[in-house]
Amino acid sequence: MSQSPINVRRKPRQSRAKFTQQALLDSAVQLLAEKHHGEITVREMTEIAGVGLGTFYEYFSQKEDVFALIIHQQIKVLAQELLEHGAHLRTTQPDILITDYVKQLIHIQLKKIQNAQQIWATIFLLERQLSTSEVYQKHYALMCQLWQDLLQPFAIANLGRTAINLHRVIYGFVMQTLLVEPDFSEWTHLETDIGIACNAFLKS
Repeated sequence: MSQSPINVRRKPRQSRAKFTQQALLDSAVQLLAEKHHGEITVREMTEIAGVGLGTFYEYFSQKEDVFALIIHQQIKVLAQELLEHGAHLRTTQPDILITDYVKQLIHIQLKKIQNAQQIWATIFLLERQLSTSEVYQKHYALMCQLWQDLLQPFAIANLGRTAINLHRVIYGFVMQTLLVEPDFSEWTHLETDIGIACNAFLKS
């Protein structure tokens, strides 16, 4: 499939318009948890969202634009939740070791993905198919900056490099695992392996 940028025809500004667009996104997420993305139709999205076909095309050119926006939205939500968890850990456990801190953040991130495993397996697949290199780089930079922000309070050496390597490890392990095995179940083993690899970079 050729890569194309997200084409949102109408950027919602009023609360009702934002609600309508979000309803379409939520309907697509619901369908992605139930069936292959190729089987999903625009009509199904609109029926679940409770809007007409014409309304869909006010906001999107095609269903792939919905999927692309879902990818962007899910990544931003995950990043924000990790930032909040990081702040909570530092507040409630001010003497926490960086290795324990990162271990808990990895656990939280993997749990979020595991709890919506089918959707994330599809997101990783669609990201490869739909995202332009510019969009992919934007998401990559967002997650690398996230880890830099999460690690910054510990004043470690080579902060930027360490943050990039943590993202490389976590993203690479999880993405490749779910691409190969969407119904993967050995999450405890995967978390252990990711922790071992991340600890090597934290100690370097």
